[in-house]
Amino acid sequence: MADGRDRMLSDAARRGLDIELVERPAADSLEGAAALLGLTPRDIVKTLVVRAHDGSYLFALIPGDKQISWPKLRAVVGVNKLALPSPELALEATGFERGTITPIGSLGDWPVYADASIVGARIALGAGEHGWSAFVDADALIAVYGATVADIS
Repeated sequence: MADGRDRMLSDAARRGLDIELVERPAADSLEGAAALLGLTPRDIVKTLVVRAHDGSYLFALIPGDKQISWPKLRAVVGVNKLALPSPELALEATGFERGTITPIGSLGDWPVYADASIVGARIALGAGEHGWSAFVDADALIAVYGATVADIS
């Protein structure tokens, strides 16, 4: 699945976004990936693909030590119903398997919502392929995607 990583790198270059790719052994959890990288779970940001009732998608960026707050996210997005799609739908929509998903290089160029707690941090994200992590400045990522920053966790 190197094509996912290549797609991510191409998209980052096209957008002028500096990322650092780090190879690591495969991890069976976010906590495991954090330990392998010498990070805390909060330093790894989960990219959640979220589906609205009309079939559209968005990305929610949530620190690894927090959970998404559905009421907060619905309020910020301005909709009554949001849900996580199945792993199969998430793969079809993004081109990335769960655990590797990132807005960078996704097949869909959807709105990005970033939890306010990631502002000012250097974060690790999925890199489009298992066994890899992408490090990026959260503020640069937010700027490049015009992300909405709010308390969504």
